[in-house]
Amino acid sequence: MTRPPASTMPAVTATRHPLIEIAPGQEAPPLPRTAWIEVDLDAVVSNVRLLGSLAPAGSRVIPVVKADAYGHGAVAVSRALVASGVESLAVATFDEGLELRQAGIEAPILVLFSIPAEMAPAALRHRLSITAGDRDLAERTLAALAEFGELPAEDRLAVHVELETGLGRGGIAPEDAQALARRIESSGQTRLAGVWTHLQAAGDAAITSGQRRLFDVGVGLIDAAGLVPPFRHVSASGGILAATGGAFDAVRIGLSIYGLVPDGLRTEDMDSASRAVAMGLRPAMALRARPIRVAGLPAGWGVSYGPTFRTARPSAIATLPVGYADGWPRSLSNKAQVLVRGRRAPQVGTVAMDALMVDVSDIPGEPVTIDDEFTLIGRQGGDEITAHDVALWGNTISYEVTTAMSGRLPRVYYAAAKPVAMRLVAYEAS
Repeated sequence: MTRPPASTMPAVTATRHPLIEIAPGQEAPPLPRTAWIEVDLDAVVSNVRLLGSLAPAGSRVIPVVKADAYGHGAVAVSRALVASGVESLAVATFDEGLELRQAGIEAPILVLFSIPAEMAPAALRHRLSITAGDRDLAERTLAALAEFGELPAEDRLAVHVELETGLGRGGIAPEDAQALARRIESSGQTRLAGVWTHLQAAGDAAITSGQRRLFDVGVGLIDAAGLVPPFRHVSASGGILAATGGAFDAVRIGLSIYGLVPDGLRTEDMDSASRAVAMGLRPAMALRARPIRVAGLPAGWGVSYGPTFRTARPSAIATLPVGYADGWPRSLSNKAQVLVRGRRAPQVGTVAMDALMVDVSDIPGEPVTIDDEFTLIGRQGGDEITAHDVALWGNTISYEVTTAMSGRLPRVYYAAAKPVAMRLVAYEAS
C-alpha cells in the first residue's frame, strides 16, 4: 500500500490565525483595538543569517517557530523565513505543524515533542517529521501506521530520535538508541531522519561536555548498526552563542532568531564571534498601545483593584487596553515602566484582565492625550524596553514574556519598514 494520493487528504480551508495581506500601496485596515504588536520580519530574517554565520560549514539552520513563533506569529514568520531561503522549520506540537501546512508552507517541518500515536497517520499525510523519545510511545506510533503497508522510502514518515543526555525531560537512553533506530528503519512506514538532544545549561561547558559525550555514545551505536542518520543536531540558541554545542549536521535556533539572547548567557563570556552576533541581534517584537482614557485624579485616589496604589498628589493617569488576558501579567503591577514621548513612566495599580494604568504626571510638555502612543516593549525615541527588562520586573524569563502574548492582540507585520500583513481575531471590511 502506498501513500494516499492528495485527493484523499482532508480538505484545508482555514488556518488558526489567518492573515490579512497588505499589498504595496494598499492602506492597512483599521485596528479593532488601540493595543497591538508590531513584528519586524526583516529583523527575524537578519537574525537567522547572523546566527547561521556561527554554525559549522554545511550545517542546516532550522529556525524554531513553536509557541506561535515565540508569540510573534508562526505563519507570517515562517513565510518570511522560507522566502528568505530557510530550508527547514521546527515546532513543538503536531497542531503547530499542521497550522503551517494549512497556511501553504511546504518546507520540511520537524515536530520536536512526541505526538499522540493516533496523529501519526495525519503526520504522514501532511509530511511532518516527528520525534521518537519514548520506546512505548514509538511502538504505538508504528502500530498506528501499519495500515499503510510497505511504503516507498521517499514516502515514509521521517522520524528523529531524541536522546536523553541530562535534561531529564525527554528522550531515550543512549544505550537504547540502536534498537529504536533499527525498529524505525525496519517498519516499512518510517525512516530514520535524525538524532538529537537538548542542552540543559548551554553556558556551562562542563555540563554540556557531559551531555555531548552521552550523545556521542547513542550516535555511535546507531552508526555501528549502519544506520547513519542524515541529521544530528544538538545546539539551540544557547549552544550556538556559547559555542558549546559542537559541530553537527543541523542547529535549531529559537529565541535568538527573534532578537533575544537566552537568559543567563552573558555577552562578556562569549568568544568574539558570538559576542559580535549577539550584539547585532535585532528584537523583532514591539508592544504598543494608545490610551482609552487619560484622566486627572485627585490626591489619595485609588487606582485599580485593591487598591494597591493611591495617588500621592493630583495625578494624570492613562489607561491602556492591555491586561493579563493579553499576556501582561499581574506580577508586573506597580513594577513595570512604559515609554511615552520617549520618556519612562511608571505603571501603577494592579494590572487588570483588560487594562493597566500609567502615571503620566511627569511627562513634560502638553498633557498626554488619547492620541499619544505608548511602548510597553520596544524602542521609542532614544530609549528601549526589552522583553528581558520586562522579565526582570516580573521575576521570569524573556521566553515567557514573548510567548505569553495573547492571540487576541492584533499583530502588524512589517518588511522594508512598511506594513505587509495583519493578524486580527476578527475583521469586518464594511
